[in-house]
Amino acid sequence: MTAQTNADPAELAKFSDLAHRWWDPDGEFRPLHQINPLRMAWIDGIAPLKGQQVLDVGCGGGILSDGMARLGADVLGIDLASKALRVAQLHALEAGTSGVRYQEISVEELARERPESFDVVTCMEMLEHVPDPSSVVRACAALVKPGGHVFFSTLNRNPKAFLFAILGAEYVLGLLPRGTHEYARFIRPSELAAHCRGAGLALEHTRGMEYNPLTRRYWLSGDTSVNYLFGTRKV
Repeated sequence: MTAQTNADPAELAKFSDLAHRWWDPDGEFRPLHQINPLRMAWIDGIAPLKGQQVLDVGCGGGILSDGMARLGADVLGIDLASKALRVAQLHALEAGTSGVRYQEISVEELARERPESFDVVTCMEMLEHVPDPSSVVRACAALVKPGGHVFFSTLNRNPKAFLFAILGAEYVLGLLPRGTHEYARFIRPSELAAHCRGAGLALEHTRGMEYNPLTRRYWLSGDTSVNYLFGTRKV
């Protein structure tokens, strides 16, 4: 699959239409704002970000990219949703965030241009939105330096994940806009682990993310049945 085709125009349009809401902590992307400190602390605990060259794949409006830059990383955020990237760039200017820049390019194309250029690569909440997630995993592996870290987060594919991530989050609790996720594109941890092995990435860390709708609190745990994170290292 070519770099040009490994993107779903409907998915890009979906997130572009919401671009102006990325930095509203009470808007449609509220869950991303709430989980960002958790995932940043997890990443930074495994691969300290200060002074590192970091690539954020599928950065959207830049919530994670901006946060990693504030921890001292030199961050490049990439995405194919033009409006979201413009929002990310504008926020960096308004917030005075140094050490972050954004580029509209596919991860596969960047991998051809800049192989083994980054100490850390993150790809969070993105794999379940592309036609060929294995292509993204391979490109992330190509972009990281030998011994470097690649982090993924995505959604498991099972009845519980359908109940929690789609019915619960989108239709009952309204945590996400309806239609944000498509169940058939969810990825089992065994499938993502196989993609990683095939790309030369060794799986070293796994965490799950849970949510309590009564307390509105997120936390990391050992339960990977719905949302989960992988920490890998390039062999």
